[in-house]
Amino acid sequence: MLHAYFRGRIYGAENVPQKGPLLIVSNHASDFDPPLLSNCIGRPVAFMAKEELFRIPVLKQAIELYGAYPVKRGAADRNAIRAALNSLNTGWAVGIFLQGTRTTDARIDDPKLGAALIAAKANVPLLPVSLWGTEKIFRQGSTVPRRVPVTVRIGELIAPPTSTDKEELQALTQKCADEINAMHALGR
Repeated sequence: MLHAYFRGRIYGAENVPQKGPLLIVSNHASDFDPPLLSNCIGRPVAFMAKEELFRIPVLKQAIELYGAYPVKRGAADRNAIRAALNSLNTGWAVGIFLQGTRTTDARIDDPKLGAALIAAKANVPLLPVSLWGTEKIFRQGSTVPRRVPVTVRIGELIAPPTSTDKEELQALTQKCADEINAMHALGR
């Protein structure tokens, strides 16, 4: 779908380690982001998904098959953190959208500290990824995805924080957001 329908381009695929735990951080502008991102990474990725999605019977089973686990938005969710740590402990990649929700322009303006906290607790590297063009897939009110060009840029690994000190977590979170926004600004 990425290449045929969205005329997708992927840059930096060589930066993805194919084994071991990995925390992928990205921007988020479309419902298509999780499957597109997983496809580009080339290995299973477990994503946090808002808990409301797990109340829809068929959707719940589908997203659980892909390793998704629920998160309560707006507060620290210990169960979601535990689920992410369990996935990392089994060698999975875990995907977290830094903003915590979709944005209309695909930029990260208010990154959350959860990814850095999980990286510190699990002592795993972070991989910044930018998704460009996905914000244009759906027009408001439309249910049919538009055929728009999509570009995925995969950055270089970032070492995990050495502690769970809030200032260190904030600095690392901002570094990830800045790298993702810089890749996004490169465009197609």
